[in-house]
Amino acid sequence: MAQDVFSVEQVAAKLGLHVRTVRNYVRDGRLKAVRIGKQYRIAADDLEAFTGLPVAERAGAARTAELSGVVELGGIDRAGADRLSTMVVASVNGPRDGGERPLRVETIHDEGRATMKIIVLGDLAAGADLLRWVASIAENLA
Repeated sequence: MAQDVFSVEQVAAKLGLHVRTVRNYVRDGRLKAVRIGKQYRIAADDLEAFTGLPVAERAGAARTAELSGVVELGGIDRAGADRLSTMVVASVNGPRDGGERPLRVETIHDEGRATMKIIVLGDLAAGADLLRWVASIAENLA
């Protein structure tokens, strides 16, 4: 069975990134690729390792929709950002119901601006639940 490989353009389309961004990831060594002639090819296994999410089979793959979102909360200090970050990451890494696909979450706090950003990637339903939960927490912070 041949291994699926993708061009830089295909990877950019799958990840919703600019082609130049994907090329930079390859050149920086963040995304493993093989150079064939003047073009890079990325193996499905290497793309999965990079994203942490499974890559759908090309032939006959079911259409999927995934969430990619950024939440910005203002007026939050370092202690509040740390607490919220711990709660968000714990909720994502907690036990899952059978078929639910995982979410990837990253948090960033800017002390100078007193803002926190929560970046969410993954399943639409699970992401929507997480965003509703973050919205309710944010209302209680205000």
